[in-house]
Amino acid sequence: MRLNTTSLVALAVAALLTALSLVTWRQSRTREALADLDEIQRQVSLVEAERSELQRRIQVLESRSRVVTEARERLQMRTPGSEEIVFMPGGLE
Repeated sequence: MRLNTTSLVALAVAALLTALSLVTWRQSRTREALADLDEIQRQVSLVEAERSELQRRIQVLESRSRVVTEARERLQMRTPGSEEIVFMPGGLE
């Protein structure tokens, strides 16, 4: 059975449309994946910035000047004078 010219052209056009549809679908999926990747990268940047800010805050809260101030104000503690410090005999063996 021989295909006539019209059938061959119709088959070629159908194959071309199928290929173009596949390419379009693949490109749209790629764009969606890239958009998802951009969003994830943006979220990672935000979380890293938040982490840096939290680390900076921890350093401030752990600083000696902050601890001494809080101990003085909240617990009424003070730095002992030299006459108040007692060294005990013994040590690490």
